Amino acid sequence: MLTITTIQTNLHWENKTANLRMLEDKLRHLEQPAEIVVLPEMFSTGFTMRPSALAEPMDGETVNWMREMSARHKIVLAGSLAIKEEERFYNRFIWMLPNGQYGTYDKRHRFAFAGEDQFYTAGNKRTIASVKGWKINLQVCYDLRFPVWARQQVNTRENGEATPEYDVLIYVANWPERRSHAWKTLLCARAIENQCYVIGVNRVGKDGNEIYHSGNSMVIDPLGEVLYHMADEEDIFTITLQKEQLENVRSKFPFWKDGDEFRITEG
Repeated sequence: MLTITTIQTNLHWENKTANLRMLEDKLRHLEQPAEIVVLPEMFSTGFTMRPSALAEPMDGETVNWMREMSARHKIVLAGSLAIKEEERFYNRFIWMLPNGQYGTYDKRHRFAFAGEDQFYTAGNKRTIASVKGWKINLQVCYDLRFPVWARQQVNTRENGEATPEYDVLIYVANWPERRSHAWKTLLCARAIENQCYVIGVNRVGKDGNEIYHSGNSMVIDPLGEVLYHMADEEDIFTITLQKEQLENVRSKFPFWKDGDEFRITEG
């Protein structure tokens, strides 16, 4: 079993102090224990195109805040923020562990429609985290539109047994309401085609560009059935995923074994 909490929230535009204070309060008042807590994309600023003013180094305020919150609440804390590294900016998904160690994933597909490609450097490799024997693929917002980047690959163990590469696919987002149909449809598609749980955590409310976000955060099972969906309102939701259910689906319907052989390469 794996217990995950999603936090769908409004964000204070380009105001780190207000956002971290708000999220700290939400974490303090979590009613159900969880092993992983997922925040939206760029949770400390909103979807900003001003990284020169707002991006932080990996030893900056927000990463240190994540480290403190993760240790205090004994959770994996996950979400993305603007990071500066060697004079480049990244929309970086941070996977913070309670012991202070962390994993990172840099958003591969930058949203050129909003100019993200002009300010942020694209990542070139996927990150699959591991918790209690679960493999979790970390992705960010616009990545959702590109199924090859999320496509389940088959691993082969030393004994020759084939296994799917990951069990859970997480998207953190600032996905506008005007394209919410695509968001909801593609989240379900990713679950069905990869035979995995999919979790999409989006923000709500208007950002500094007057763009409205309706949330529509979702949890979807390996058959594409929606286990949770919330639109327009701030919401905190906790769910326990069942490994037995996942394995039963993959065993009864082993479609994943029939996929085309390929490998995603860096570049």
